[in-house]
Formats: sequence, structure tokens, C-alpha cells
Amino acid sequence: MAGETRANPSSAPFDPTAPGVLIVGAGPVGLVLAIELARRDVPIRIIDRLPRPTTESRAVVVHARSLEMLDALGVAEEVIATGQKTIAAALYGDGKLLARLPLDSVSTRFPFSVTTPQTETERILTARLATLGGAVERGTLFVGFDQDAGGLRAHLKRADGVEETVRPDWLVGTDGGHSTVRGAMGQRLDGSFQGERFLMGDVEAGHDLDRGTMQLFFSSTAGPGFVFPMLGRRVRVIAEISDEADATRPASLAWLRDVVAERQLGVRIETAHWLTTFEIHHAQVDRYRAGRALLAGDAAHVHSPAGGQGMNTGMQDAFNLGWKLALVVSGAAREQLLDSYQRERHPIAAHVIATTTAVTQIGTAETRLQRELRNHLMHAAGKLPFLRHRMANETEEMTVAYRDSPIVRAGRRGPVEAGDAAPDVREVGLWRLLGRDGAGTDGNHVILRVADAADAIPTPPPMRGVRSVVVAAAPPAAPDTLQDPQRSVAAVYGLGRAGGMVVIRPDGYVGTIADGDDPAPVRGYFERLLTGA
Repeated sequence: MAGETRANPSSAPFDPTAPGVLIVGAGPVGLVLAIELARRDVPIRIIDRLPRPTTESRAVVVHARSLEMLDALGVAEEVIATGQKTIAAALYGDGKLLARLPLDSVSTRFPFSVTTPQTETERILTARLATLGGAVERGTLFVGFDQDAGGLRAHLKRADGVEETVRPDWLVGTDGGHSTVRGAMGQRLDGSFQGERFLMGDVEAGHDLDRGTMQLFFSSTAGPGFVFPMLGRRVRVIAEISDEADATRPASLAWLRDVVAERQLGVRIETAHWLTTFEIHHAQVDRYRAGRALLAGDAAHVHSPAGGQGMNTGMQDAFNLGWKLALVVSGAAREQLLDSYQRERHPIAAHVIATTTAVTQIGTAETRLQRELRNHLMHAAGKLPFLRHRMANETEEMTVAYRDSPIVRAGRRGPVEAGDAAPDVREVGLWRLLGRDGAGTDGNHVILRVADAADAIPTPPPMRGVRSVVVAAAPPAAPDTLQDPQRSVAAVYGLGRAGGMVVIRPDGYVGTIADGDDPAPVRGYFERLLTGA
């Protein structure tokens, strides 16, 4: 007989009275969400249908914006240690270097990508969750759910065959491109489901390529090839396969070696960790939320692996959702706050889909003339510094912003605006003061008070989960103060001589900026956030 319980941390006995969040899918997206909730003391249960973690390397690129997120979780340095720092992308056409795109021009503490197997990312995130008292419940199948005014009921089948009905407050599907939760929500992916087909291998190989550079090979006579060096002799190789006879051909080491030699990709394959073929899809659901059920990651959007954006976009979904869901579960905010998750993240995924679709179409141009024109344009574009910088920021996800969000409080123009990612000011150690320097943040809002004198900006009223930090020319000795005689922070944030206040959200984005000593914008931001007013 099926039992009925409430969701709670999987490391603790089931408590029928404990509210919480049920997370379906324990890949990087589900794990980030679980960590974000667990470190805010939200009861969770995270399940996965697989009896053990995958051994497939899958997504291998972690970009700068995601490294900032992982830094807030306290695991960025661990992830970096497992992979190869990538500081550039090289584009080749018919064996000649067309352009070199530096990635280390982006303004961040992590001006690079890291190429590492997804298995390592999952291992590190799982260990971090364990430090918070959480664990993945494996071999548990999500069957479906129903919800009404009385709440939500999720139906599960555990590894021992026992059927169970649980009553979490919220359900989040992070169960990938073939999401069962998505289907149960009545949502479907809309987009393109027939396109280019690729052969991919995670291999041990010898090569003379620059280890700190992603290699993209284009040809006038064949489809593109991509090489991503990892630690040691490990390399990720991807190549388009356009022959109709190869549509159902199983991946093999011999086939990959032949393609690598034909395309002159510059690697000498020895052994394989993982081989597969895949077809590129570009699609997205219309709604990320239906009542008390939500979607994140590939369950909500799928797209080309061009640029390695998929896992990164999904983890950022979870990072955006986690702190909001925690406020709602705790009763501090109304559930309308969760509408901002759709408003903020849906356009980001749509932009990624449009960008990666365009990149894929350019890379897989069909005619020789189109390919020759592509190579010429890439060579010309590579000579334009502003375009190289723009492409680096796009690749590293440094252009993500939420200026049109219903919960940010805009109204001023400047180098940093409400909805933008809050920049570090490295010369004065701003991120160290905010706890964003590798130790992991406390996950709270921060009100950054900037002035010439420490007492020039009034102290905001104490609020639960909000920390106040002072930056001034000569602040008194105190734990949450920073001396900034050159007014570097004020300059970066566009504050005048009168200073002001900057609200930094738990996910590192600016909630609002108030000039001078007027607390109204700050008060208005929190009222809108917590009450929906």
C-alpha cells in the first residue's frame, strides 16, 4: 500500500508534518537548487531515477558567470581544480587560423571557462549538499502528480518497489530534456526537433593544441569540428555528421578516428571514456510554473551545445529560483514572487536558443560558397576588438541581466542599473567584504552603503536575512566596513559625491540603487519583493 508523507531532507526520517520542496532530478541543476534551499534551512527531498550517478561526462564547460555562482556556494575552487582553464577560443577555416577570441577580457574574478567532466561537477555539488545534511535518494521514480486547492500530491515509486504519495509544498522538475515532470505539468517543448547530427567523444588523446584554448574547425567541404582540451590527455571532440547513411550508425572509436583525420582536427585518439551521437534540438516550454510545480534546466529548454551554454543556463535557473523559493516556503514572501522566476529566466533561455541556433547554422552551412563566405566573415570579425570583447562576454554569460524584472526597482541610469549583475571592485576587495571570495556567501541580501563618511548614510532598519555593509573613505573599525579613499566603489556603481545605497540580491544581481541618503527606493524594493505591492 502506498504511504503518504511530506517532503523533507532525505537524510532525515520522513515526517508527515514537515513541509518542503521535492526536487526531481539530481544533475547539476537539481543539485544547485538543493544546495540553495538546504543552506537556507528549507526542508528538501531530492530524488533521481538512476540507481547511481552517471559515468557519462556530458556537459564539460563551466563558464565565468557559473563560476561566480559556484563561488557563492563555496565550491568554485574545487571545480576549477578538476579542470582545464580555458582563456580563449580559436577558429580555423580549412586549416588556417581565422580568429582568436580571448575570454580573459571579461570583468570577473574568474576570467576564464573551466573544461571538466560533468561527473566532477556533480561529485563536488553532491559533497557540498552532504555538508548541509542532504543526500540524493537514488532509484526513486517520479510517476506523476496532481494538485488542487488543498495542495500538491506527488506519486513516486522507490527502488524497493514501494509506491509512495508525498505532499510537498512545492515540486521542481530538474529531470532533463525528457522530463517527466514537464509532461505531468501539461507543458511541452516548442521549437525545432530536426536538425544537424553530431558525433561526440570524450577521449584520451595526444595533440599539440593550446590546452587553454577551445578549438573550432570549419571547412569549405565538410561540417564543423570542435575540440575542448581537459586535464591531462583528456579531450572532448565533437564533429557534425551529415551523411544520411550515418543517421542510425552507432558511435565507435574507429568512426571518430576517421572523422578526426578527415577534418584534420589535430588530435591522435588513443582510448575513449564516452562515445555518443546526438541531434541538435532548439526548444523551450511556454511556462516555467504551473501552480506549485516548476521547471528548471533542460526540463524547460533545450538547445545546441555550441558554446557550452546548456548546463550553465540550467544551473543559473536554479540559482535564480532557490532564494526566491526559500522566501516563499518560509512565509517571508508571497508566492507571487515566483512569477519573477519566469519573467527573469525565460528570456535568458530564449536568447541562448536564438544565439546557439545562429551559431549552429553558421557552423553547418550547406554549400561551399556559404562556407567560404563564413570563413571570410569570421576572419574579418576577429580583427575587431569591440566585437571580440562582446563575443567573450556572451560566451561567459556576463551579459545576463534582469532590467525588465518586475521585482527590481529601476529609475536611474548609470554604469550599473537595477537588474544588472553587481560588479566586484577588486582594487579595494569589495567581494571579500561581501563574502564572495571563495568561502561561500551566507545567501542573504546585502545593502551596500557608500559614502565619504561612514555615518553619512543612515543605517537601514534591521531586516531578517539582510546584511548592511559600509564603504567609505574613512570608516570606523568594524567588521562590515571597507575603507575606499579613492571612492572606487562609488565610481563603479555610478554614485555621486553624496553616495547612496545598493541592494545586492542573494544571486549577485542588483535589486535597486538609491542615490544619496533617500531610503525610499530600498524600502520600496523590499516591499515589492515580499508583498508583491
